[in-house]
Parts: sequence; C-alpha cells; structure tokens
Amino acid sequence: MNKPAPQRLRMTSLDQLNQAAECLRVLAHPHRLRMIQMLLQGRFTVGQLAEACGIPHAMASEHLRLMQRCGFLTSQREGRCTYYQVVEPHLERILGCVEDRFGVEVQKVTL
Repeated sequence: MNKPAPQRLRMTSLDQLNQAAECLRVLAHPHRLRMIQMLLQGRFTVGQLAEACGIPHAMASEHLRLMQRCGFLTSQREGRCTYYQVVEPHLERILGCVEDRFGVEVQKVTL
C-alpha cells in the first residue's frame, strides 16, 4: 500500500500562537471591543471611553492598560489629558469580522 505524500502546511509557531491567544483573550471583553471600535474612529480620553462604556474611570484605565500591553494602543499626553489611539493595523479587520457577524449600528454619543 502506498503512503500518501506528506502535505506542506503553513504553520505558525506555538510560541507565536501563544502570543496570539493572549492578545485575543485581552480583546475578548465587550468593553474592550467597544473601546477599540471607538478608537478605530478617533482619539479618545479615558473619561470619554469610560462614559461611552458606562464604567468607572479606573476600570476603563485598566482595560486600556491591558490593550496597550498587547501593543494594540498608544497614548499621548496633551496637557492634563491623555488620548489613546489604535496602533495595531490588524484590529480594523478583526473588528470588521465581529461587526459583519454580529452587526453594527450607528449611535449618537455625546462626549
């Protein structure tokens, strides 16, 4: 009996997949997804993001810290305010997949 020829598969190393899984765990939270959704449309402060998510300022700061640690965000201090913005270009496609699957609606937000 002939053995089938081995297949050539594109594979990512397990170390890299571990990193990916950790970053996906960080994203896998509704408030963080909302923040990323907002930040893909502009720069916002912790207070603005907290208000839009309906969470305390300290909790929003912790979410932002985790996302910054994964390399998703950067922050820039301007006077007394710190503005956050997305620096990971792939987040737009990831959020696009989420929005395509679960929908998106336009909301009027006063910040």
